[in-house]
Amino acid sequence: MKRSRAVLLTAGLAVGVLAGAAMAARAQQPPYDWAGRVVLITGGSRGLGLVLARELVDRGARVAICARDRNELAHARAELGEGGRGGEVFAVVCDVTDEPAVRSMMRTVEQRLGPIDVLINNAGVISVGPAEDMTTADYEEAMRTHFWAPLFTMMAVLPGMRERREGRVVNISSIGGKIAVPHMAPYIASKFALAGVSEALGLEFLKHGVKITGIYPGLMQTGGPVNATFKGHHRAEYTWFTLASSMPGLVMSPERAARKIIRAAERGSAQAIVGVPAKLAVTVARHMPGVWTWVLGQLNRVLPSPGGSDARLGCESESAISTSFLTRAVYRAAARNNQYGRQSVPDAAIPSARDEMEERPAPSITSP
Repeated sequence: MKRSRAVLLTAGLAVGVLAGAAMAARAQQPPYDWAGRVVLITGGSRGLGLVLARELVDRGARVAICARDRNELAHARAELGEGGRGGEVFAVVCDVTDEPAVRSMMRTVEQRLGPIDVLINNAGVISVGPAEDMTTADYEEAMRTHFWAPLFTMMAVLPGMRERREGRVVNISSIGGKIAVPHMAPYIASKFALAGVSEALGLEFLKHGVKITGIYPGLMQTGGPVNATFKGHHRAEYTWFTLASSMPGLVMSPERAARKIIRAAERGSAQAIVGVPAKLAVTVARHMPGVWTWVLGQLNRVLPSPGGSDARLGCESESAISTSFLTRAVYRAAARNNQYGRQSVPDAAIPSARDEMEERPAPSITSP
């Protein structure tokens, strides 16, 4: 017994020494300068992606944004280029769930801006509803967007970063990549998958000077519910979701979240849980799993019952409550963060990753 205690004490001291050394080494690192850095943000035309682009352009970065909607991209690019912002902005149409299109998009960005220094995987979809109303197609879409798409982009940039022995990848997961909540099963499953691949690749590529950061934000006031999809009793699902997305103290501003995400990228942190409510939830779930399960189980009892697998957008699911003064902040954020899209410049002004796509073998993430 005494020997076991001595071994545990020695191991604890060793871990403490290593942690202290790591903190000291991090403190000695020079500040990360964003000026002139080439940053690619997927899903950069609206929501958190657009807010991140604003922050990074203001810091002098050369920012490329991609998304599927050409008009949203045109409006986002026009906004980012206004107001004397310091960095350069480039926009390209790309469906990041399409691997050949991703490879073509990466070549386009690098031809225009140069090698990618920082990749931010932000593109996402949200589907809300009871598990009984979800189909395998919902899980497939979530996995394509939250797991396969980030993997495609990482496979495209990691060989170059490895060769240069420098680079950063930021994968925007979610608090849903740490803990489960009801009525979001496909989203939760796919965000857990993203968390796993971020941690696994982060461990392997650290020795090559590449730092991969998993980000786990809680609820943010991006206006995203209007573009989420809702199943079952879709109006009731949209109502509780928008109410939760409007609660003071539970929701944080995307600007504050973006600054914390950028700071985590600067440090090269392995992960960052963003927001006090998110940190509290993770702590409770980790140390009191029975209590957490009981609380969420009780919450699930009052959520809407199954009602069918037809999906509706949030903007198609409004009700008197979901558009009342209680949820006004959601709609203000939606307008501010380009959630409604805009009709903008001619199509030719925004290139598409598929305009001149060449079919080439997929790169290996371990090849120099």
